[in-house]
Amino acid sequence: MAIPKTGELLDLSHTAARELFLRFEYPWQVLPELADFIRALGATLPSEEYTEIEKDVWVHNTARIEKSALVLGPTVIGPESEIRHCAYIRGSALIGAGCVIGNSTEVKNAVLFDSVQVPHYNYVGDSVLGYRSHMGAGSIASNVKSDKTDVAVVSGDERMETGLRKLGAVLGDFVEIGCGSVLCPGSVVGRRSIVYPLTRLRGVLDADSIRKDGGVTVKKH
Repeated sequence: MAIPKTGELLDLSHTAARELFLRFEYPWQVLPELADFIRALGATLPSEEYTEIEKDVWVHNTARIEKSALVLGPTVIGPESEIRHCAYIRGSALIGAGCVIGNSTEVKNAVLFDSVQVPHYNYVGDSVLGYRSHMGAGSIASNVKSDKTDVAVVSGDERMETGLRKLGAVLGDFVEIGCGSVLCPGSVVGRRSIVYPLTRLRGVLDADSIRKDGGVTVKKH
């Protein structure tokens, strides 16, 4: 199973970062460029639709941010998105339309495509979450290896060095991550795949697959 490229994982019509992703072959390659891209994007957003509520924090007028949430820049929050109680957006976050960032969820240096939900106690660092992907309560995208060395993406015998010390997960469109699961640094989940609750995932999970606890993988019917 080859390591999937951007077009195999993500529908770029569902993110304002389409132009950024098109510059690179693999989705994690956008992450070092993300902060500068967001600042440039924010400066072009129509003032009748977006408000710069803090320096380098642009929020669509239809988005909702709870008073207890903390949002740092550079960040763009798209239409109809909800930033709920005690959410923490640490910056370099590009959040699409119709997203939910919920209670005690932390997001930093990440792209959330349209309609992504991370609604309960999630950590999303240095990650890309595709269209309509969902992380169940307490699921984590771990972004740093225990030995602090650079993260590689591994699929079978194929190993790709990313040159990144911090890299969380890449979730393809329509991915479901079960409650309490841990996505190890450099995890890549193919389109429409499911990771069962309380599962530890490492490496690449192919599209239309189910990863069960204990490392068992089956294809969806």
